[in-house]
Amino acid sequence: MFTGIVEELGEVVGKDDLGDSARFTIRGPVVTADAGHGDSIAVNGVCLTVVEVLPDGQFTADVMGETLKRSSLGRLDAGSPVNLERAAALNSRLGGHIVQGHVDGTGQIQARTPAEHWEVVRIGLPVDLARYVVEKGSITVDGISLTVSGLGDDWFEVSLIPTTRELTTLGHAAPGIPVNLEVDVIAKYVERLLSHNVTSASGFADTHEDTT
Repeated sequence: MFTGIVEELGEVVGKDDLGDSARFTIRGPVVTADAGHGDSIAVNGVCLTVVEVLPDGQFTADVMGETLKRSSLGRLDAGSPVNLERAAALNSRLGGHIVQGHVDGTGQIQARTPAEHWEVVRIGLPVDLARYVVEKGSITVDGISLTVSGLGDDWFEVSLIPTTRELTTLGHAAPGIPVNLEVDVIAKYVERLLSHNVTSASGFADTHEDTT
């Protein structure tokens, strides 16, 4: 589990194409300081498993074909900046919100509107994810926990403070760039539970016998 609070802006230093998967080598001195084989590190919001920790603050991770197709990781190459976060520790504060590192889909940056001290970014919202997004709710964009500040049928907006603009990939991503999206997992569980309850109640009503 993660919190969506990016710890550092890392860099892809190598990518090996393995046919149906890829092995990335990523530099991130902060997240590798106490990392070991099998640990989880979120890379642009995608939970990856550390295969090997290398010198100079680098680590390798394997990404299967399914993840490459469903996320923006397939577009990364040597030199690409990436948002990095270690798995959350149970004895630390939950600074963002509950993030699984399981990408639900991708959206595209549609527009950027700068203000004096912040910037509003509009991002395309896939239709199958729209029902999980609410204004003032939480959403994860490339691994960053953000608050939805505006919402339409097929888009949402987030407002970036200077720190987010300076220390994450979203601060410099141009319109047209795809970003990984993870909606609030609590919304998905609520939908599932409500759907199950409605189905159960309907089934009970259909089979109930009148004994009066």
